[in-house]
Amino acid sequence: MLKQIIKDESAISKEVVLSIKKLGVTYNSGYKKDDFKSHLFGIGRKKKKNTNKIIWPLKEISFEGYKGEILGIIGSNGAGKTTLCKIISGILKPDKGELYVDGTVSALFSLGMGFNKELTGRENVYLNGMMLGISKEKIHGFIDEIHEFSGIGDFIDQPIKKYSSGMKARLGFSVAAFLEPEILILDEALNTGDLAFSERASVKMKELVSKAKMVILVTHSLNFAKENCDRLIWLEQGGIRDIGEPESIIADYEATVPKPKRKVKKGLNLQKTEANIKEKTVVKADNINVTYNMNGKTFSALNDVSFTINEGEIVGIIGHNGAGKSTLCKVLTNILTPEQGDLKLNGSTTALLGYGTGFNAQLTGKDNIYLNGMLLGIPKKKVEREYQNIVNFSELGKNIHRPVKQYSSGMRARLGFSIAAILQPDIFIIDEALSTGDMEFNQKASEKIQEMIEQAKAVIIVSHSMSFVEKVCTRAIWVEKGKIILDGDSKEVVNQYKETVSKKKK
Repeated sequence: MLKQIIKDESAISKEVVLSIKKLGVTYNSGYKKDDFKSHLFGIGRKKKKNTNKIIWPLKEISFEGYKGEILGIIGSNGAGKTTLCKIISGILKPDKGELYVDGTVSALFSLGMGFNKELTGRENVYLNGMMLGISKEKIHGFIDEIHEFSGIGDFIDQPIKKYSSGMKARLGFSVAAFLEPEILILDEALNTGDLAFSERASVKMKELVSKAKMVILVTHSLNFAKENCDRLIWLEQGGIRDIGEPESIIADYEATVPKPKRKVKKGLNLQKTEANIKEKTVVKADNINVTYNMNGKTFSALNDVSFTINEGEIVGIIGHNGAGKSTLCKVLTNILTPEQGDLKLNGSTTALLGYGTGFNAQLTGKDNIYLNGMLLGIPKKKVEREYQNIVNFSELGKNIHRPVKQYSSGMRARLGFSIAAILQPDIFIIDEALSTGDMEFNQKASEKIQEMIEQAKAVIIVSHSMSFVEKVCTRAIWVEKGKIILDGDSKEVVNQYKETVSKKKK
């Protein structure tokens, strides 16, 4: 549970800094692919006639934003949240309606989107600041504070490609927040932040609105929205379903989420699932060590990590950003080879690292299903057999024929999970892949993971959502500074992790 910050409603004025009236955006469903790659990867499908159907991802949107408020935007994946943020920030132009913005806008989309992965964190701070129109001298004056607040330590001088998703989120937020924007937009930017950093970000946002004009926050974390936002906008199918006080909006939104189609074992605790856990070992790690060279120093990403996973287990990996969780996933999928130690895997491993990692943004969702299937070594005939099941589970509908670059982060999460889950791997690893999934899809994903354990040998989930780990996992492993701190029952491990985070704050 995030620390609740008492809202100071008196700080919110009725001065309008954002006004949107009957705003709408369209795109043409009969688009033509815009580059050679898109034609090259057509996977031999039949050409369809160009229907030139006009689609409205946003229609008749009207609302005002006031000085001193944190305005939250919630809704299911594909509801239009990211499109709205792109319009407010000037990336997209509306096709109809009026838009008034009083102030400069800084937008942070997803986790560190806009970072150059070959440059260091420090270099990206300067690059992003200058792209926002901030002078190099001003950035230089804030660089130490940005570094300290982000908590990424020596990684500040390492290439971004070495960062975990959570570290990118930390640095991205720190850049956007400390360079004093007038209007700050955070679109899913904190979903991969750990518990402690999310609380620090909450405090920082409150400071921001006392100095700047307003903060717009897009999130799937309803608790975070309830505790930090002054008002909420609920988007649904491109329109505004409701606007109002967070608690009542969230209650109405939660009431619309369909109930599980099958009875889910509440909590999925170790006692209830022990009968399904077999003696056969599918993952065995003995004294795994992975190091990086950072500025002439040796950094231990994993330090003497040892554990065993048996067939039938659903294991959650938790810990702060930079704790070594993503490195561990890369070792388990043979992306990284440990310098020391022994790793034995009994079965093929499929990993979903981040959301939409491995997607070709220029290709359609359909093309990426085939491409990812082949990259996973799945025969094309099997992908063809399962194609419609993947589309149905992802609930992307006709969006499956749009380029992935037009997808929101949540839509990528839906498709990535659906591809990996429907193709049924032996060992399934999910690293923050559901951090941008909406409430309804996460419920479906939870059920699917529980079903998969009947076919797969093991499921390993990296997540900062403690409720997700408690609900779905039979066991949790807490990793900190490259070492295993605790390994055991998911509820017990999560509770001790939360207690430690609370003590550090005091």
